[in-house]
Amino acid sequence: MKTYEMLYILDAAVSDEGKEAFEKKFASIVEAANGKVVSADKWGVKKLAYPINYKHDGYYVLMTFEAESSAVKELDRVAGLSSEVLRRVITVKQ
Repeated sequence: MKTYEMLYILDAAVSDEGKEAFEKKFASIVEAANGKVVSADKWGVKKLAYPINYKHDGYYVLMTFEAESSAVKELDRVAGLSSEVLRRVITVKQ
C-alpha cells in the first residue's frame, strides 16, 4: 500500500455537522478498501485564490491515508459527485 494525501475544499457555508459527515464519508471509503486514515488535518476556512462557483471562502482539509489505488479512484469519484466539494486533489506522498 502507498501513502496518499487528499486535499479537499468544502463550501464554507456547509454546517459543522456536514463537514464532519464529509470527513467520515471519505474515511469510510478508505477503510472499506482495507486502507487506513493516518491523519485528517483541518485547516479551517480560508479565502480562495479565485472565486469558484461564485464562492470566495472554502473549508480546507488535508487527509493522509494508506490504501490501494482502487480507494483513490473511488474517493475521487465520490468527491467529484458532491456539489459541496469545490476542489480536490489526491497525490502520492513521498
